[in-house]
Amino acid sequence: MTTPDDPARAIRLIIAEDHAVVREGTRQLLEREDDIEVVGEAATGAEAVSLVTALAPDLVLMDIAMPVMNGIEATRQIKAARPPTAVLVLTAYDDDHYVTALLGAGAAGYLLKDVPAAELVHAIRAVYAGEAVLHPAIVRRVLARLAEGEGSQARGAPGGRDQALLTAREMEVLRLAASGKTNGQIAELLDFSIRTVQVHMTHVFGKLGVGSRTEAVVAGLRKGFISLDDLGEE
Repeated sequence: MTTPDDPARAIRLIIAEDHAVVREGTRQLLEREDDIEVVGEAATGAEAVSLVTALAPDLVLMDIAMPVMNGIEATRQIKAARPPTAVLVLTAYDDDHYVTALLGAGAAGYLLKDVPAAELVHAIRAVYAGEAVLHPAIVRRVLARLAEGEGSQARGAPGGRDQALLTAREMEVLRLAASGKTNGQIAELLDFSIRTVQVHMTHVFGKLGVGSRTEAVVAGLRKGFISLDDLGEE
């Protein structure tokens, strides 16, 4: 799981970016952080998939436009091959089409390349801790489009025999996560420690076969565990 069992362990990360200068600059930036370890670099989407299979990283920092295989297909293959690895997109493209395609493929978050360095580092830590890295209003709009496009149960009331996969408490945590609440806010609402919330999210991730909060919400919508109403208002 991307939620750490050992909080002291460094986040193992692969950078997938076809421009060598950008890749090297990103690596130098991240290697200044004691809790982040860059374990590999990929210049194509295909290389990223191979490295994930070989190295089993916690997270992939993924560009969209790459040769041989683009970031969307690479994300899809990574999530199929190793669900616990989270994919954080870092790209120059801000069109809703790309956001929808990447979240549908299993991305955990989506950032633009003009973000400050500190925000990128924060996003990596947030994804690793099971937090969302996308504005709740954008999440709601994009996930609504995904749900309608797939004709899922998300338009109706949650239900279905698969719902037994999650305990009542795990369902409660998932619904609060879907509404945009942070781990800290969920902990306060349920009178838990943040660590307890992380443990519940880890169990949700494992049962749904995902590696991030965003994927868990997508999976919950697809399975009918939660509805669009649980996502809150824009």
